[in-house]
Amino acid sequence: MAQPNEIYDKYLTRAISEINELTGEILRCSKCSHARTMPVIGSGHPMADIFMLKYQARPSELHEGVAFFGRAGTALMKSCQRLKIDPLQLYGTNVVKCGEVRGGKPEAKCLEHLRRELGIVNPKLIVAMGAETVQALNAAKVPLAGELAYEPGEIVELTPGTEVLVTPDIDASLDEQRLKAAFWRAFRRLGEWYDNIPPY
Repeated sequence: MAQPNEIYDKYLTRAISEINELTGEILRCSKCSHARTMPVIGSGHPMADIFMLKYQARPSELHEGVAFFGRAGTALMKSCQRLKIDPLQLYGTNVVKCGEVRGGKPEAKCLEHLRRELGIVNPKLIVAMGAETVQALNAAKVPLAGELAYEPGEIVELTPGTEVLVTPDIDASLDEQRLKAAFWRAFRRLGEWYDNIPPY
């Protein structure tokens, strides 16, 4: 009989392979007429418990090609350290993988990529940052998902195995103290949630 570590290693190997395959598809994607940059790929543990999701990449992410590179990533890592959350439990990505969205709606291909990314990582909690991100999660039609509302600080069930914590948009919250405080008020619920995860 396989030992628990062997089973985990097999799941991890499969998740790495599937994330690499998806990354290759995202890098080759030519659906977006607005794309003037290389796509920005997700980063973090491919079987993370916590899936950080924001709407679209900022210039530093577009320059490096990696989600949450730059100010937003630094702010989130500091926040997670303060909440004593293991960074190995994190995976981060954007709904829109390349450039800025024209007309305020992500391409169907972006939503398909997001659905697949969620299916591979299979997180226990999604941190959905900003109203546009919540709308995109609803539009992605994740199997068995309920409808989400934009209610910062609330943790609600998305599917039978995954919850969502809604927060304000991290990128829009970095330059003003009032907005930073509002983001932190919502985000610190993650610490309570994390403390209550059973250790098995």
